[in-house]
Amino acid sequence: MTTLVTGAAGFIGYHVCRALLARGGSVIGIDSVNDYYDPTLKHDRIAELERLNSGRFNFKRVDFSDHEALEAALATEDFDRIVHLGAQPGVRYSLQNPRAYIQSNLVGHLNLMELARGRGSSHLVYASSSSVYGNNEALPFRVEDRVDHPVSLYAATKKSDELMSETYAHLYRIPMTGLRFFTVYGPWGRPDMAPWIFTRKILAGEPIQVFNHGDMRRDFTYIDDIVAGVIACHDNPPPDDGGEKAGGSRAPHRLYNIGNHRSEELLRFISVVEEACGKKAITEMMPMQPGDVRDTYADISAIERDLGYAPTTPIDIGIPRFVEWFREYHAR
Repeated sequence: MTTLVTGAAGFIGYHVCRALLARGGSVIGIDSVNDYYDPTLKHDRIAELERLNSGRFNFKRVDFSDHEALEAALATEDFDRIVHLGAQPGVRYSLQNPRAYIQSNLVGHLNLMELARGRGSSHLVYASSSSVYGNNEALPFRVEDRVDHPVSLYAATKKSDELMSETYAHLYRIPMTGLRFFTVYGPWGRPDMAPWIFTRKILAGEPIQVFNHGDMRRDFTYIDDIVAGVIACHDNPPPDDGGEKAGGSRAPHRLYNIGNHRSEELLRFISVVEEACGKKAITEMMPMQPGDVRDTYADISAIERDLGYAPTTPIDIGIPRFVEWFREYHAR
């Protein structure tokens, strides 16, 4: 089977490509390799995939929010399933550059749905986010919860993607699965996220900013657990009851939380990073940032029930692995 993976030069995309290739599949990876963060890391991820899987990994640099460029790049390529992980990420950056989120996360998502429709794809798996839950006070967050009050534009675009997907799945019977990721970390991670920022600054002896004075909790999810969930979804399209013509009503569209099912105190998380680094952090206590939320905590019962998903990596294991990779990567 050949799978199209968007965001192949990104953190989760790189690991999903690697997992698909490791089990003998072929991957067409696309990415615009933009400069939201240092493109060197993105190029290094692609080089690693090409080194490990010569001949079965086909990378194309293309912006999937440009539908003409996307169609031209894939005109001669055959693939059955799509894992759409490319997006403009980041809550805080959405306050600075909102147009990037509309173009990538809305226009780009539409282009991938149209591609799936035109190709008759058997399954489109796409990335949503735990950010859609906003300031939901009921913990843990359940996929059945109302998510009508996003507190960032990034969250609003991801909720919009879910709504558009429900519509396309209903109208065109395209099997789709949306995945609400919870604070992903691990080797090859993103430089704009807390594990990387904290590790870099602690090792350098620089102060770290601790928002909401440390009164925050996150469901930190190790990358291997995320990939296990993505692959399980990739292999199991939602069933189609035949639609209205057959007397059915449900669109072949599912939503799942993928998290660790543990909400960690931010200060405990920092202490684990400190221990892995072998240095104490210099902390600057800061107020809550606009668009941020105090708590995230994933109820994973739906994906556990349907696909047997079971995360296995607590931060006490995952953070030392990340710090070890971080040291090795920067020692090259």
